Amino acid sequence: MKKTLILFICIFSFNANALEKETTFSKDLFDKAQSDGKVVVVSSWIKYCSSCASQMKVLNKAKNDFENIEYFTFEVTNREIADLLKVQYQTTLLIFKNNKEVYRSIGETSREEIYKALKSSI
Repeated sequence: MKKTLILFICIFSFNANALEKETTFSKDLFDKAQSDGKVVVVSSWIKYCSSCASQMKVLNKAKNDFENIEYFTFEVTNREIADLLKVQYQTTLLIFKNNKEVYRSIGETSREEIYKALKSSI
């Protein structure tokens, strides 16, 4: 019974993380944000990825802490977006400024490191 309860809790928590994730990236919105002079942050995720959920939590907090930044996410299995951005792995974080990629990391979930990258990009 105890093992079943633990398994249920683990499955539920993974599903909760998966529900928070959605693709917000579109090429048109990405191009518009860049032409408006915004710093653009793009992160990739995949269902049931705990490091993706951790990175997204940091980025959701950063939305309130940084101005003039546009945030987009996409599921890495979307080959059209992944190929456009040359992303092969989930939990990839990209930052663009002045229509150029200025930062790329894979698997970064540390609030300190992500905030450091954001601060250096604005």
